[in-house]
Parts: sequence; structure tokens; C-alpha cells
Amino acid sequence: MHGDAAYLNQLSSEADRLLALLGRQRKAFQANPYPNGEDRQQWLEALHDVLASNQQPLIEAISHDFGNRSADETRLAELMPSLHGIQHAKRHLQRWMMPSRRRVGIAFQPASAKVVYQPLGVVGVIVPWNYPLYLAIGPMIGALAAGNRVMLKMSESTPATGKLLRELLAEIFPEEQVAVVLGDVETGIAFSQLPFDHLLFTGSTSVGRQVMRAAAENLTPVTLELGGKSPAIVSKTVPLADAAERIAFGKTVNAGQTCVAPDYVLVPRPRIDGFIAAYRAAVQRFYPVLKDNPDYTSIVNARQLARLQTYLDDAAAKGARLLPLHEVGQDRRMPHHLLLDVSDDMQVMQDEIFGPLLPIVPYDDLDQALAYVNERPRPLALYYFGYDRAEQRQVLRQTHSGGVCLNDTLLHVAQDDLPFGGVGPSGMGHYHGHDGFLTFSKAKGVFIKQRLNAARLIYPPYGKALQQLIYKLFVR
Repeated sequence: MHGDAAYLNQLSSEADRLLALLGRQRKAFQANPYPNGEDRQQWLEALHDVLASNQQPLIEAISHDFGNRSADETRLAELMPSLHGIQHAKRHLQRWMMPSRRRVGIAFQPASAKVVYQPLGVVGVIVPWNYPLYLAIGPMIGALAAGNRVMLKMSESTPATGKLLRELLAEIFPEEQVAVVLGDVETGIAFSQLPFDHLLFTGSTSVGRQVMRAAAENLTPVTLELGGKSPAIVSKTVPLADAAERIAFGKTVNAGQTCVAPDYVLVPRPRIDGFIAAYRAAVQRFYPVLKDNPDYTSIVNARQLARLQTYLDDAAAKGARLLPLHEVGQDRRMPHHLLLDVSDDMQVMQDEIFGPLLPIVPYDDLDQALAYVNERPRPLALYYFGYDRAEQRQVLRQTHSGGVCLNDTLLHVAQDDLPFGGVGPSGMGHYHGHDGFLTFSKAKGVFIKQRLNAARLIYPPYGKALQQLIYKLFVR
């Protein structure tokens, strides 16, 4: 009981501290509720410059948090999309900010209508550990472009990255503009309970439910970027070397610790042996050895490594065949595994894997493969490998997922002009590019009338002949 009281006191104290920070940001926002385009451009320019000039410290901090994170993966998957996202927003910001004209029906003339895009206020962002830079900066780009203040909650699993990012952002933004919050799970809980004007969470589906429940207490709108089991489908005709290489890249980047990594692959039954050979060759070409290989990223911590090993042990105990693609790992560099003869009762087929394990599921025809996907919760991404245009259309029309790549993996996320977001259990809402600007803005409908007021014709008392004519003309 004493421990419970201490925990509640700690939680209350943390909540008070964060609420005070939110109050300062909200007060600053109220003093400037519609920042002009020049100010927003300057914010984005400063953000770009501080990231571009601190690439090596960021690479080193992320690698420190992981035990080993490939420097090239950090450049490709964190720095490059962050910098490109900022440049995209800067190029298009003036157009995004312009009101959009809307039609007014003839019955309501003379009048005009438009939609103005108003900043929401203070945006909260809960950042996961797997891409601690890009998944902090990406939402921030949209929030700042839309004219908001931002509070970031960094993951406790990447403390070095969180500390460095807080220092770098403090160089260019006052805390009333952008604040970086560090801390453990209790801090995260308190953060999710704050009455933000919008809250974006990236993480697991189970934690996403808790975040949404906390936000509901304040009627805080949420964007949830979750995950789930993103399938890859190999067609009967695609060259196996093409499909295997591209799936292997998507699965091995960041050692599979990616929310849109291929989670399992559906392969035509007669092509399984050929796919295994092509996939093994691709992975071993990417990573000839694991020991002392700076290109191969470690599992982020011992807890996550133990979770993945539990999946392997459970699958083996239930009859799966495990095919390790390297003989031995090193530290937390976990060898990549293919899993055959998997079944739905295995944990690896129930939970999002988030690691270098790839189950292979056989199928007999495309309809069966699509039925397999559709019988399961809607994933964040779906990947189809086949050059037949009719089959591509069939896959797009008969499945639901947050996003799709045809004949590739992961790269839809890096397209600034595409919305990114899940559907159902894999999330809700979108951001990136213009969609991020819209997510963090209030699209406010405005109806405008000047001196002439034709609406007086329908004012009471009712029953006038002119009103009856209006009904005949417009109520039909």
C-alpha cells in the first residue's frame, strides 16, 4: 500500500509539472494564435539547419542507444526523410496556408464561402524508440508548418538520443515553442493525460488503446500510428530474385524493428524452396557476417531480444521449422530467421514481430492469399510483388491497409506527398506533407455575406407567396 501511494504521488507530481509546461505553451500560443508564413518558414529552416549540422552526433547517439545502429541506416531512414520532409514543407507552405474557396448554392446568394486553416494550439507527440529521430521530427514538421506549439515525449529506451535532441532543439526554440520531455513510463502516462489540442502517438496497438483512452478524458483528438502484421505477397510469376531482394531489404533494415516491415510473406506453394534460396542469398549478400559488422543493427535492448527469442522458442515447440540465415549473432545482433510450417496458435503469428524473424505462409491461388490477409486485422502496410497489372488492381481493390507498395517495401513512407497512417487496429489519422499540415490545422468553414441580404425573404412570418415560390424552386 505504501508503494502504491508513493507511485500515485510521483505520477501526480509529474502530471503537475507537465501541466505547467503545457500552460506556458498555451499562453504563448494565445499571444500569437496565427503565426505568419515567414515565422513558420524560419522555424522549419532552423530545424533543418540544426539537423544537417549535427548529423554525426545524432548518428552516434542513436547507435549508443541501440548498442549498434548502422550509421547508414540512420542516414537513410532518419536523417534523409527528416531533412527532405522539412524541405517539402518549406516549398509548399505558402500554398497550404492559402484559404480554399468553396461554392455557395444559388439559394444562398449573394455570398461566398472559404475554408481557412487555423493552428490548433499545442500538439503532443509520443515518440517510439525504433526511429527516435524521424518519428519525432516527422510529426513536428507538420505541427510547426501548421503554426502550432509542440511537446515531444521521447522514449525511455533511447535516452542518449532524447537528451541530445532536447539540447539541439533548445538551441533554436524556446521551451514555449518546442519542448522535449524525457522520463520513464510514469512520465509517458502523465503526458498522455494532458489536455492537448491534438495528440499523435506512434507505437504498439496495445499501448495505443491506453493512449486513446487517456485522451478521451479530455476529448483530445488523436492520430494513432500503430502497426500490426504487414503482409508481403509474392505472385506466381514475379522473378523470385526481385521479390526476395526487396523483401529482404525491408525486413533487415533496423533489424526488422520497423512498424512497416514485412511481418510475414505469402508465397505460392510450389515456389517456396526457390524463394528461400533467393531470400537467403539476398540477406547473406547484404550481411556476409554479423560479428563486428557495423551495417547490421542490434536489437535495441535485452527485453526486446528476450521477447523475440520467446517467439522462436514458442514456434519451435509448436512445430515450426526455423532456418537461421547466419550461424551466430553477436551481443544483440540477432541472426535473421525464416520460419516454415507456422500456425495461428504461435505467438509469432499473433503479435507484431518487430525483429528479424520472417514466417513464410504457403498459398495456392491469389484469392486464397487475399482471403488470408482479409481474415486478419487490417495492417499498416501491404506489399505485393508481381508485374501483372490486373493482379495489382485486384490486390488494391480487395484488401485494406494503411498503405501499399507494389514491388517494393517501406519506401511509400518516404514519399512526402503521400499520406501516412493506419486503418482500424493499425491506427487512425494521417500525416506527412500536406496531410500533416491538415491534421494539425482546424479546417474552419467560413460563410461570408455583405450588405445585401436575400435571406430576408425566408424570415417569418411564414406563408407569404414569395416563400411558397421559393419552396417550389428549391425544396424538391
